[in-house]
Amino acid sequence: MDEHRWKHLHDCAETLMLWHSVLKTPVGAAFLRLITALASGQQRPALRSYAALTGALAQEITQPSGQSISSPSGDAWQSYVLERVLADENPFTQALARNGAAALPAGLARLAAADLRGLEALYRTDAETVRAAIARLDGDTGAAGAAGLPTWRELGAATEPPPIATLLDRTTGWDDPEVFRAIAAHIARAGSGLLGRYRAFRWVHGEHDTHSPLCLPLDFGALWAIPHPDPIRFDDLVGYAPQRRLLLQNTEHFLAGAPANNVLLYGDRGTGKSASIKALLNAYGDRGLRLIEIAKTDLADLPHLLAALRSRRERFIIFVDDLSFEHHETHYKDLKVLLEGSLESRPPNVALYATSNRRHLVQERFSDRGSPRAMVGAGGPGLFGDGADEIHAQDTLQEKLSMSDRFGLALTYVTPLQAEYLEIVETLAARAGLTIPQETLRQRALAWATQHNGRSGRAARQLIDFLSGEALVSR
Repeated sequence: MDEHRWKHLHDCAETLMLWHSVLKTPVGAAFLRLITALASGQQRPALRSYAALTGALAQEITQPSGQSISSPSGDAWQSYVLERVLADENPFTQALARNGAAALPAGLARLAAADLRGLEALYRTDAETVRAAIARLDGDTGAAGAAGLPTWRELGAATEPPPIATLLDRTTGWDDPEVFRAIAAHIARAGSGLLGRYRAFRWVHGEHDTHSPLCLPLDFGALWAIPHPDPIRFDDLVGYAPQRRLLLQNTEHFLAGAPANNVLLYGDRGTGKSASIKALLNAYGDRGLRLIEIAKTDLADLPHLLAALRSRRERFIIFVDDLSFEHHETHYKDLKVLLEGSLESRPPNVALYATSNRRHLVQERFSDRGSPRAMVGAGGPGLFGDGADEIHAQDTLQEKLSMSDRFGLALTYVTPLQAEYLEIVETLAARAGLTIPQETLRQRALAWATQHNGRSGRAARQLIDFLSGEALVSR
């Protein structure tokens, strides 16, 4: 009886057509070895495989990344299966992401139903069932060996399972249309595949022949997931309330599917421009927001990246940090066409947020204005550039100035006044629980600004980190 059951489970695992990647992991490989040993009636290999699977599950739990979905029973193996089923990127989940369950092709629905029946059988194989089967096998360790094995419930996550996990646990069959609709609703909210499992990514140009679970290869490059993005939140930021309000309002519009602007945050260094964009991810990641960082030198790859993102349900902010161009660089032309001016429209689920220390982004030269300061002699090379003799210098100037105009929303971050800087320091000190007299704190803050990076939110944060360490060591 047991032998037939384990052979059937092995067949279910080997014949997955859409969700085959669920078992292409250390956890999946250990599970396959376990059911193979059980099917052949080998107790010692079964014990070793059970131990290996338990260790792989423990490793999976201690390195959480992206979404973490627990099962209603708390069983670590069942949590693993649920998470991989819901996060997998395959033709079925892609079709659900594009059109929902109502427009699902009949043939694809049949393939998915067959896979889900097999996955359900794997899911129902909990630790108690496996330990009982091992105990019934003939061997020199007897039932005592199986009794000493830990259960997978001891590893299970303590978090509340999402509604779809509860549905899959209690439903009579995973091939039911109700399950299809629930998976479609889950994908619409959380996404699927790597883009659903993680929230932050970095675009890397070039060929990527890799099997890393963090890599999504695309044309001309790959998206690399960032498992541990910056945890900064808006509660950690002090000051610049008007700018933050507009940034949040525009992002709310974007997430709601309403018209939204591309955003340029420009101004002095250390004023929280990049931190504000990173904080958006922690504020809206649960609502499907994803953040993709791209270097300015890779902006020519944007059309290929946008083509891959256009059909997704998630909302993507393309993040370009410290965006500025020297006069000899032409990458800004790739970005300008993307922002506005290309025949192909920008995908409605993509927006560009950039930071810069320059309002006009592209370095402007005296030669662009035809200033006599740029001339060494009549027709000679420019002292401040090499284009002083350009006939249509005004056209060059307008091309450069039009770059920043294509951001619909430009937010200015300037160095805080001394009173504002001190207010930031005092607020951060209170949040850090520092009990330093106000006058002493202010003196330290002014001295720090003089000796280090001037007055800024970044300098204030660095001072508070230093004072916190100082207080901790003194205790």
